Amino acid sequence: MNNDSSSRIVAGLRAWIATAPPGARLPSTRALVAQYGASPVTVQKALRTLVSQGAVESRPGVGTFVRAARAARPHDYGWQTAALGPTDRLAPRSAAALRTAPDGAVALHSGYPDRELLPERLVRGAFTRAARGASAVARPPAAGLPDLRAWFATELGADSPAGVAPPAPGDAVVLPGSQSGLSTAFRALVGAGRPLLVESPTYWGALLAAAQAGARVVPVPSGAGGPDPDSLARAFERTGASAFYAQPNFANPTGARWSPDLADRVLDTVRRFGAFLIEDDWAHDFGIEDGPAPVAARDDGGHVVYLRSLTKSVSPAVRVAGVVARGPARERILADARAGSLYVSGVLQAVALDVVTQPAWRTHLRGLRHQLAARRDLLAGALREHVPAAHLEALPRGGLNLWARLPDSTDLPRLVADCEDLGVVVAPGDEWFPAEPTGPHLRLNYAGPDPGSFPDGVRALGRALARQEPR
Repeated sequence: MNNDSSSRIVAGLRAWIATAPPGARLPSTRALVAQYGASPVTVQKALRTLVSQGAVESRPGVGTFVRAARAARPHDYGWQTAALGPTDRLAPRSAAALRTAPDGAVALHSGYPDRELLPERLVRGAFTRAARGASAVARPPAAGLPDLRAWFATELGADSPAGVAPPAPGDAVVLPGSQSGLSTAFRALVGAGRPLLVESPTYWGALLAAAQAGARVVPVPSGAGGPDPDSLARAFERTGASAFYAQPNFANPTGARWSPDLADRVLDTVRRFGAFLIEDDWAHDFGIEDGPAPVAARDDGGHVVYLRSLTKSVSPAVRVAGVVARGPARERILADARAGSLYVSGVLQAVALDVVTQPAWRTHLRGLRHQLAARRDLLAGALREHVPAAHLEALPRGGLNLWARLPDSTDLPRLVADCEDLGVVVAPGDEWFPAEPTGPHLRLNYAGPDPGSFPDGVRALGRALARQEPR
């Protein structure tokens, strides 16, 4: 079946429909086959596309006709205002990272790696095997497939130093993606109306999850080396918070990685206040110069709740994450997860486990490291050459993004709009701050599609920024 031919037929028929009266009958399949030199199957696919778009309607045994336009009657949803009542949650703005870039645009905004950076062959093979296995029809345990839970625990335990007991498979819970994991952790360990300490800036999705859980976000300043432990201690003392959410390895958006000394100081602080560190290891598989060192591997006292997702590194279609927690915290997390979704699809769990236990998985990660390094250096070099006013505080040693500080006088909304007019989509840094931004920033993704277009995109960014310079 030729997709290009089908698209050509759809375009031609849409032009014909635009001039035809409602109810007009489209040419027969035989006539369209002759007109476009396509197969009947391709013609039928084009007609199904037009039906799905609401442009035409099919009458079996009669033909296909131009659908009559119907005037849309406005609906009054005012009754819902009274039924729902006032909202006490300030929802964060929708994130630019979730936008679909227009065709032909240079996409520097996304939070996901490009398809060519994914282990596509492994994923397709794993889905084929999972469809033939028991997971296609069986209900998995609420906590997750035992072998997958064991894999998450073993991966974390491999980094545990001598004298620290590694986690057991029973400490792990499988959840449908890291976003679900964050929501579950915030509900189970923090709760509505209670304070949650977070790095500032931090992952916008964590801010969204905190808002949905009703938690009161308290920012802790964090820079290229991570948070200031003294500020963290003061925040714990001032607020009485029971949890601190952080990304110790390749933080989104800053790319920061904690030093071993900082990890120990944060862990000591969390223990001193009898609190939790909710560690988001989202970029575990995206180390460039070296692998991550999870803080959770240093703790066997139950103070660190560890979250690792496979969605970005395996496939966006495989929304699977693991939480490793000990003691009552693990039971509360499992109870919340069970209430929300009962269990995670056994097929997706089987696919994830299949991919990460294949010998080719490690080979893929080694190749990925080199690809990410080349892309990072390409984008960073283009910024230094074409936008010298954009300051990179540090070159990240892993992750997917560069965090660029712009001149204080930058009109960020105008810059984002001007970039899009020039064919470049960027993500404004304001979305990653839990309070007022400390300055204008951009988060630029170097794992997006078509890295060959990065220099052109950065040149356009430079032109957009130059428009704001005083003349």
